[in-house]
Amino acid sequence: MARVDLTVMGGGIFGLACAWEATRRGARVRLIERERIGAGSSGGLVGALAPHVPENWNDKKQFQLESLLMAPAWWAEVAATGGTDPGYLQSGRLQPIPDDRALQNARARIAEAETLWQGRAEWRVVPATGAAWEPHSPTGFLIHDTLTARLHPRRAAAALTAALRAKGAEVIIGSAEPEGPTLWATGYSGLLALNEALAQPVGAGVKGQALLLAHDARDLPQLFADQLHIVPHADGTTAIGSTSENDWQDPHQTDAQLDTILARARAALPILTDAQVLDRWAGIRPRARSRAPMLGPWPGRPGHYIANGGFKIGFGMAPKVATTMADLILNGQDSIPPGFRVEASLQARGR
Repeated sequence: MARVDLTVMGGGIFGLACAWEATRRGARVRLIERERIGAGSSGGLVGALAPHVPENWNDKKQFQLESLLMAPAWWAEVAATGGTDPGYLQSGRLQPIPDDRALQNARARIAEAETLWQGRAEWRVVPATGAAWEPHSPTGFLIHDTLTARLHPRRAAAALTAALRAKGAEVIIGSAEPEGPTLWATGYSGLLALNEALAQPVGAGVKGQALLLAHDARDLPQLFADQLHIVPHADGTTAIGSTSENDWQDPHQTDAQLDTILARARAALPILTDAQVLDRWAGIRPRARSRAPMLGPWPGRPGHYIANGGFKIGFGMAPKVATTMADLILNGQDSIPPGFRVEASLQARGR
């Protein structure tokens, strides 16, 4: 008889979240991480949990919305169980509106958000005030959405690990063989393994670089300006990110592209001009060929499952990914959207 009900391979956000959800439902869970918790892209700095624009609605946007709405209670339980703060806050977000056409579109989305976001968050157009923690807007107006949230990726990974151990789950760092039903949440390296196992490309890695500044704006909204996420964290730091690089040599090396990111952030928000750089990070983020999370059974490998491909949206999608995969593996309940299935990336040759 198996000693565990589920083995989770991988200590990134999808692996940790799925292991936690199964554990909180009473399953005996073993999580195996060969290097360290958050060794891949989940060990980054930014942690922006930002929604899609409320228009042209689809399964991906609905799934993400449900996950963002679940997040406050979900992360609160993680923090309470393990006694470690993930740095979660539904902080909202400000974005400058560059021209009259964008202003018209932003105002049209107010009514869409009222319906699609179920009255639980708002998409607003507000006058710019010239405050120091506010990007310049050419139109004099900003988008303010109240759905966006943030967390500190490394603290969130530590909080999930603490919660797992507090509930009696087994967390192994190093080599160990999986036992029983096995969920593979192994990020970029897992996508490479899938490419080989399925004899076709189903995903790849995209390098990202980000940095952390000593600027305390912990109770203020995050900002999206000049295509950058500017995210205040609960510990009094502010994260800036990120690049998206398809061509790279060293997955962990930061370079002049990060210097450009810093210059752009300071130009967009002059209050950051003298803020000290505390940390510079680079890593490889897993992107499924379908450009959506890749969830479900491993084709041709009974008893094995995949949760991968959370490119840029992994932390925001994690609560819903976790409940969806726990429903599938523990209860046989399959509610995975068609575009999220592994087969969607097998068919996505033209993307």
